[in-house]
Amino acid sequence: MNDKQEKGAMQVDVQLVRDLAALLDDTNLTEIEVEDGDRKIRVARKAGAVAPAYVAAPAPVATPAAAAPAVAAAPAEAALPSGTTVRSPIVGTAYLAAEPGAPAYAAIGSTVKQGDTVLIVEAMKVMNAIPAPTSGKVKAVLVDNGQPVEYDQPLIVIE
Repeated sequence: MNDKQEKGAMQVDVQLVRDLAALLDDTNLTEIEVEDGDRKIRVARKAGAVAPAYVAAPAPVATPAAAAPAVAAAPAEAALPSGTTVRSPIVGTAYLAAEPGAPAYAAIGSTVKQGDTVLIVEAMKVMNAIPAPTSGKVKAVLVDNGQPVEYDQPLIVIE
């Protein structure tokens, strides 16, 4: 350990911060946050700003979740149609088709088989195919093509 490195000091991955900033530009998001163990990195930009602001902070100590947010989230979840909800596994941009002008992977009323790609979520220039967790008929498509999505956001409902 040298003089510049103190025991317990956080090491910032500059390339990760740059990649997150590029993701902000690509998705028109104003903020993104990632956690890896005890490390938490948040990159934010003021709305309308040209250059993102970089912020790195240690992860807070885990505390029990408050009951109020769970109650507040319940009405939004209750509004979802019944069936199996496909959720975004990552933050990124949702695409309903393989390319512009191509037919959608899964449209309302279409039948999908378990494992079929129902949409793509792009994150950091990587296209992530999102598979159907079950076979059935697409009951609802909850996002638009090219829409930014958050982690665990409901995307499609299959019945």
